[in-house]
Amino acid sequence: MQSLKVMLDEGAYLPERAHEDDAGYDLRAMEDATIQPRSHHVFDTGVHMMIPSGYAGFIKSKSGLNVKHNLLSDGLVDASYTGSIRVKLYNHGDSQYIVHRGDKISQIAILPVSTPDIEVVDHLEDTPRGENGFGSTGR
Repeated sequence: MQSLKVMLDEGAYLPERAHEDDAGYDLRAMEDATIQPRSHHVFDTGVHMMIPSGYAGFIKSKSGLNVKHNLLSDGLVDASYTGSIRVKLYNHGDSQYIVHRGDKISQIAILPVSTPDIEVVDHLEDTPRGENGFGSTGR
């Protein structure tokens, strides 16, 4: 992928990487908002992307907001979607969090995706793990 085409609504911020080796582009708030404890707020970033076919935009939490303030975000942007990217920011903490216009609220990484054809079968091959999951390998 040579370039990523981006269109901005009036007042939106261009997604950017703080460091050359950063995997994700920072997304910023276009509005002030207070997120109450155990609540969430949806932010319209005003960013539109032309994600190439074979790729998707993975919206992921900023680690600093997660570790320091218990804020999480998660989402998936398909290649065919060209509308404004929205971020749902969850406050899992016990204190309100104030977001100011221009604050970094999440990040988006553009990653290749595989979409194989689905084949319905009567059974799956045996594997060493089988159906064991959810802590089956211990602590």
